[in-house]
Amino acid sequence: MTAKIIGLTEWFATAPGQYLLAWEQAQFDLAVTDLFGYNALQLGLPELDALQANRMPHRWLALPEVLPPAAPTGAGGGLAPRVALITNAAALPFPEASLDLVVLPHTLEFSADPHHVLREVERVLVPEGRVVISGFNPASLWGLRQRRGRLCGQVGLNALGASSLYLPEAGEFIGPWRLRDWLRLLSFEVESDRFGCYRPAMRTEAWLQRYAWLDRAGARWWPIFGAVYFVVAVKRVRGMRLLGPAWKPRRATSAAPVSVANRH
Repeated sequence: MTAKIIGLTEWFATAPGQYLLAWEQAQFDLAVTDLFGYNALQLGLPELDALQANRMPHRWLALPEVLPPAAPTGAGGGLAPRVALITNAAALPFPEASLDLVVLPHTLEFSADPHHVLREVERVLVPEGRVVISGFNPASLWGLRQRRGRLCGQVGLNALGASSLYLPEAGEFIGPWRLRDWLRLLSFEVESDRFGCYRPAMRTEAWLQRYAWLDRAGARWWPIFGAVYFVVAVKRVRGMRLLGPAWKPRRATSAAPVSVANRH
């Protein structure tokens, strides 16, 4: 019997995929709602509208190939919808220092050259521009189950007729500590990071709901072991500083001459 390796799009349609998308959607909404500018770009993952809470006038969704629409193409409040374009994440069709915000939902770990993609993001971002990244955490219950399936060589179907791999087979998951090193080398400064999705690697909605209490307990007792991480970083340019208005210095006031009466 031939094994069916589940792809990224199919995995996000499953119960754990929907659970993860709901958590990430809330994090992206919270992170981008108060980021201002003119141009914002989302690279990949059309199942998630990472820019729906952002208020920049120009917002793009970059895809590696033509895909059917899977996510809503706009946010509430009369905001302009996302404009989809087909491009390579490692060669973005934007000039240098032209984007104020770039979001990468699981983009790096499913890229052939993630470090090159990150360098390209650094190129198109303006100074003080922000990049928001989400990815699977290898040091989690989900990551451990995925690694166990690969080490045992059980890429095929198990005895129950289902794939032993819990997460999508394609891609190389990047740890948050490794991502921090990459960002530091490219002169990014991490503003905030957080972890989420602490429920065990269950495949059904019923079992995931039974362990919903672990989301609160995990965030308190073992925060770095969440199944997914979320990082916000800002592009810093060395030697650049904001200048204030060029006020002219005030001249020192001298005492007014006092007339002396002529006694003669």
